[in-house]
Amino acid sequence: MCIITSHYLNKTPDLYRKKILKSLICVEPGRLEYAEKPAPVITPGNAIIKIKRIGICGTDLHAFEGTQPYFQYPRVLGHELSAEIADISPNNGFKPGDIVTIMPYFYCGKCYACRNGKTNCCANLRVAGVHTDGGFADYFSVPEYSLIHGNGLSHDQLALVEPLAIGAHGIRRAAVKHGEIVLIIGAGPIGMALIAFAKMTGARVMVMDVNKFRLDFCREQLNVEAINAADKTASQQFEDLTNGELAHVVIDATGNIRAINNAFGYMSHGGRYILVGLQKENIVFSHPDFHKKEGTLMSSRNATVDDFNYVIESIASGKIDPLKFITHRAAFGRVKEQFANWLNPANNVIKAVVEI
Repeated sequence: MCIITSHYLNKTPDLYRKKILKSLICVEPGRLEYAEKPAPVITPGNAIIKIKRIGICGTDLHAFEGTQPYFQYPRVLGHELSAEIADISPNNGFKPGDIVTIMPYFYCGKCYACRNGKTNCCANLRVAGVHTDGGFADYFSVPEYSLIHGNGLSHDQLALVEPLAIGAHGIRRAAVKHGEIVLIIGAGPIGMALIAFAKMTGARVMVMDVNKFRLDFCREQLNVEAINAADKTASQQFEDLTNGELAHVVIDATGNIRAINNAFGYMSHGGRYILVGLQKENIVFSHPDFHKKEGTLMSSRNATVDDFNYVIESIASGKIDPLKFITHRAAFGRVKEQFANWLNPANNVIKAVVEI
C-alpha cells in the first residue's frame, strides 16, 4: 500500500487519487513495454513533477539500439522534460503549479568536480533515464536542486532546453571566438544546438554530415555552409572552403567512431577538438600529426545550471527558436509503436516530442 503525505494535499488531489502510474520501460535493446508503478512519494529535498512533454534524445535512441554506454536494462527512459510541479516543500522558490524543466544530472555535491562547479561531470553522477529511471511516466520525483524555472516559456520550448544546453556548454568549453572557423560534425539535434550557439559568437560555422535532409535543414534554417561527408571529395571541399587553414575548432556531435577518428584531420595547427558525441570504442589518431599541431583535445559532458539559464534567456529573447527543430510528435500511449520509426533516417526526424 502506498501511503503519501503532502504539504499540498488539497491542491494536487489528482496525484494522490492515482496511486498507480503508467511508465514506459526499455526492457532490453529493441523492446519497450508500458508498465504500472507506484506513485512517487514526496520526500525531503525532492519535488514531484507532473510530466507534460518529453523530448526524444539521442541517448534514448542509443539505449533502444543497445549502443549507449553507462546503461543497464531495464530502464525508464526520458530526461528532456517539461513539467508542472505537483508537490514540493514550502519556502524554496517554487510552488505547486509552477512550470519547469529539470537539469537531469543528479550530482553528489561533494566530489572535486562538484566542489569546483562542474556538477555536470560529478564523480558520482546519476543521469535520469541512463543511470537511474527517467521521466517517461505520468509523474516523476526529482531533487529540488534540479528544477529550472520555465520563465514563461511553453512546454514545447522547455522540452528542448536540455539538448540546447548541451550545445551551449560545448561552445563554452571550446571557448569559440568571433571570426574563428568552427566545423560541427553531425547535424542531429545536438549538432544543431552547437551550430546555433557557435553562430552567436560570430564564428564562421560549417557542418558536415551524411544525411542530405539534415544538411539541407541546416543550410535553410540555420544559415550555415554544409558538406556531405559521404562525398568522396568532402575533405578537399572543406580544405578549399578554408583556403587550406582547416578548422580552428572541430566539434564531434556524431558519437560515431569513424567520424571521430577522421575529424582529427580537419583540425588546424593550434586548433581545438571537442568531443560532445559519445562512443564506446577507443579513439585512434596519429600522435605525431596531433603533436606537431599542438592540438587541444577535450570532452564536453552534459551542462550546468548556468548553461540552462543561458538557453532559457536566449529562447525568451528570440535568439534561438527551438520549435523549428520539432518534426515529429506522439501521444504517450503511442510511443511504443512509433519509437523504432524515429531511428529510420528515411523518416527525416530531427526532434520527436511526446505529449502527456
